[in-house]
Amino acid sequence: METTSREARQPVVPVLEDYVRASFAWYGLDDAFTGPRRLMGVGSAADGVVQHGSLGHGDTPSIRAAAAGAADTEARERFAVVITVAASPVRRSGDGTGVLDATSVSSAAWLAGSGLLAHTWPPQMDHSLRDDWLDQQTEAAFELADQLDGEPWSELSLPVDGEPTAFHYRETDFGWVLAGTTGDGTHLGAYGRGMSAYGLGFSMVRDLTPYA
Repeated sequence: METTSREARQPVVPVLEDYVRASFAWYGLDDAFTGPRRLMGVGSAADGVVQHGSLGHGDTPSIRAAAAGAADTEARERFAVVITVAASPVRRSGDGTGVLDATSVSSAAWLAGSGLLAHTWPPQMDHSLRDDWLDQQTEAAFELADQLDGEPWSELSLPVDGEPTAFHYRETDFGWVLAGTTGDGTHLGAYGRGMSAYGLGFSMVRDLTPYA
């Protein structure tokens, strides 16, 4: 899978300046969403170049057990996180010590899948076992992101700046994940829980102030 290195994907403390220095435009939910918005962190390469970042919408995600059934749905947090991944070809790192992989829609799918997992654990699992479970599930999310044309992915069309855009979409026991590519080649990922993905729309963020 063409993607940025997994080691480089750990988000840093969200600071507005980190977003401003990115060389690409950010995307979030469009104006139809009227709830709270927040910065959630950026991911940078070893040379400090911002490669991707997340913008949160709705409740602040916290690590909690997934709801066991439909009766618990209203007790879940209601949030959606939009991940912007800069379009980038295979290239040498800024310090000249290696090669950075290309980004692709699979990059966005993996970031979204692992992001959702980071805020979840099965309700029957002891806390002491969560790290092992998370490692296993994150590896599975990586493999799924490399197979977007097969199950359990389906196609979902959602507007990006008003233009219908095809996304790869899958539901899990813990929420939903989607990934697609905008008309300008930027890769978008998203994950959420308690909010339906079917009614979402995305748009380029012209002003980051509401997120800060």
